[in-house]
Amino acid sequence: MGKDYYKILGVDKNAEEEELKKAYRKLALKWHPDRHTEEKDKKTAEVKFKEISEAYEVLSDKNKRTIYDTYGEEGLKGGGPPPSSTTSGGYSGGFPGGFPGGFPGGFPAGFPAGFSGFPSGNTNTNTNTTYFSTTGGPGGFSSFTPSDPNSIFSQFFGDDDDDFMKSFPSFSRGHGGANDFFSRTRGDGGVGGKGTTSEITYHLPLTLEELYKGISKKLKVSRKMYDGASGKQISADKILEINVRPGMKAGSKFRFPNSGDELPNGETQDVVVVLDEKPHSVYTRVGDDLRMPLVINLLEALTGFKKQINTLDDRKLAISNTSIIKPGQEQRVSNEGMPTKEVNRKGDLIIKYDVIFPTKLSEDQKKELARILK
Repeated sequence: MGKDYYKILGVDKNAEEEELKKAYRKLALKWHPDRHTEEKDKKTAEVKFKEISEAYEVLSDKNKRTIYDTYGEEGLKGGGPPPSSTTSGGYSGGFPGGFPGGFPGGFPAGFPAGFSGFPSGNTNTNTNTTYFSTTGGPGGFSSFTPSDPNSIFSQFFGDDDDDFMKSFPSFSRGHGGANDFFSRTRGDGGVGGKGTTSEITYHLPLTLEELYKGISKKLKVSRKMYDGASGKQISADKILEINVRPGMKAGSKFRFPNSGDELPNGETQDVVVVLDEKPHSVYTRVGDDLRMPLVINLLEALTGFKKQINTLDDRKLAISNTSIIKPGQEQRVSNEGMPTKEVNRKGDLIIKYDVIFPTKLSEDQKKELARILK
């Protein structure tokens, strides 16, 4: 006995298109295998999901539904023994002069052009059972084989909510076997070539001072979710707290599992927050070290100096030098860089000197310099 597609979807035989869509949406979300983590439950869900998809595919197509309503699943799929002989687009075997069941020379109104009936030519087969095949001519009804449930699911939600599908993870689009069922990839590709993944990434720009000291930030994200009863998409806000430890680097990631959008397959995306570093007016970070330029004049380069610089944690750091400094020369100050994972250990501060020469000298100044430097 064939499947009762109406019963599978929970609709009556006069169900309209919108009723079919509503029933499929609700059941597909409920029975998608990714919603079921236990192995036993997952296998049951796969069977039910496949039946739901097949039922919707048939009943939502007028031609398939007409054939199904008249001849059932067997007639739709042409599942009986093969006929003894065939002619393109015509009838063969067993019933000369017309078709059984009151359809001499033709089919009921509403059948697609090119559909052909073939009673079995096997004399051992019950002649009251009629099997149907199809022709492949233009405008004909192609032999029905259920499509990949995943493809039906993707097309349904993609057409219904294309914006949402931009965040839909990529699905394998295999043809047929159970091994093709819901294998997924993470990365480029995705449904309709949209190149989506199963996570949402946010970038959090921080100043170098914030990365030096550490800071707690709160991020409000707007999530897309599906209402279990209606199947409609709703929005909800979620507050994520990012605790940045002193010394953390740009590129560091914080993962918040199941905090993003709910996908039509029942999964919920992770939210990933990536730290970015804003440019600083003085310091440049290199690993755990800090680099900075320091401008001094020629007199300071030759005779020494004492200066104070502002640190990232708002201290005044004294810098001095009594040696002669050449342009581009560097000085390393230990333990004045960025905090590290080691307790009470920091990187170094590297100062690069930029010596400013005078733009002009008087004759007397030149003579004095010549006397001193001889």
